[in-house]
Amino acid sequence: MLTRRSKYGLKALLFLAREHARGSILASEVASREGIPEKFLQGILLDLRRRGIVSSRRGQGGGYRLARDPSTINVGEVIRVLEGPLALTPCVSQTAYQRCDECADERLCGIRLVMKQVRDETARILEGATLAGVNAAVDRVGRRRPAPRRARA
Repeated sequence: MLTRRSKYGLKALLFLAREHARGSILASEVASREGIPEKFLQGILLDLRRRGIVSSRRGQGGGYRLARDPSTINVGEVIRVLEGPLALTPCVSQTAYQRCDECADERLCGIRLVMKQVRDETARILEGATLAGVNAAVDRVGRRRPAPRRARA
């Protein structure tokens, strides 16, 4: 399950991606515009900065901005930074592999085979979804909305 930490982190990054041309944006503005508690957001942005997803600047004109182009930052990378591995079991994780104690033979473990498929498909989808691509998809959906109906007099 996606935690609030990851949801807030993704919301903040999608906002920074939409406003990428503006440059640095204060965390307080991101928090206000996206409905995220500012203190919580500060911790999330700090972790994202440490991992090179956002950069920050102090002082006049300071704030946060994406450290890379929005088309190069994918949702899988962000979730791994904020949550850890995508795998549901450690025996199929690519970044935090651990053998399961109760498994006599990994090759013949049906649970592992299924969880590896889940991990592979999850990674394929999340790594294929960039911040720029998600924002473009949202824009396309927004343009398809029917105009609101007018009340009849």
